[in-house]
Amino acid sequence: MTLLRVENLKKYYPVSKGMFSRPDYVRAVDDISFTLEAGETLGLVGESGCGKSTLARVLLRLEDPTDGRIYLNDGELTDLRGEALRQKRGDFQMIFQDPYGSLNPKMSIYSTLEEPLRLHTDLNAGERGEKIRELLDMVGLDSGYARRFPHQFSGGQRQRIGIARALAVNPRFIIADEPVSALDVSVQAQIVNLLRDIQEKTGVAFLFIAHDLAVVEHISHRIMVMYLGKLAESAPARELCTAPRHPYTKALLSAVPGLHNRNKKRIMLTGDVPSPLNPPAGCRFHTRCPFATPLCAEKCPEWREISKGHFCACHYPLEEIN
Repeated sequence: MTLLRVENLKKYYPVSKGMFSRPDYVRAVDDISFTLEAGETLGLVGESGCGKSTLARVLLRLEDPTDGRIYLNDGELTDLRGEALRQKRGDFQMIFQDPYGSLNPKMSIYSTLEEPLRLHTDLNAGERGEKIRELLDMVGLDSGYARRFPHQFSGGQRQRIGIARALAVNPRFIIADEPVSALDVSVQAQIVNLLRDIQEKTGVAFLFIAHDLAVVEHISHRIMVMYLGKLAESAPARELCTAPRHPYTKALLSAVPGLHNRNKKRIMLTGDVPSPLNPPAGCRFHTRCPFATPLCAEKCPEWREISKGHFCACHYPLEEIN
């Protein structure tokens, strides 16, 4: 069952060049469409600055979209405001990247977890206390820690508290924005496995944003690849990592040691990512693509299904790049 449906979503930021000049726009998210199934984990990868976090903020309605529609469980979120939006927030939550900055240092863990329960549920004080104990147990923390403060916990423990806070109101959908990038490698695996266990128990759906393709493949059912505000490729996780079709995806995968590329040549991209303020005409990747043709500089490739469940925005998806 489709839980989240995104249609032609755009987020542009105006940049004024002067009092009497027409503003330019940073095209942070530019005409993106996708779906997320109930109980599914959808990975989202791409270089820094490609628009991943902007997409997350727009989906959560922390920022208004410039255009496009967002549907959650067949209810439209795009134009909700005020009290109507606040009431819907129990259905979608976020796990933040920084476990050190995302918790209020002046609030105990009990208060941190109780706040969403007071705002979004009708539980009394005793019921809230029982729910907090259940949440801490779910993320592998002793309920005796509830009266402690964030500075008394390690980074991994703080991220577990952030996960518990996101789960407090029983959301259907959670965005995890780089949830392990600030943690030690040994702790990263624990958090990723915890998220998988929570999904099995609760059926919650995740949009898992990261730059580490090895981590994303481990946790995701499907993966989307984003470049300069647009989607380049989307496919089931295993298929995308073993049989990528877009040159950009191939380049990303070739840079990950040991990820299905043991005897494959590293694909080196030249140049920097162009500015989203002035993106290239045609395919946005053509200025760095070693396989670009004149057509790539003239025409934007169509987002099309090239095999069942496998989508790509490339004029000539290549089977193999040597």
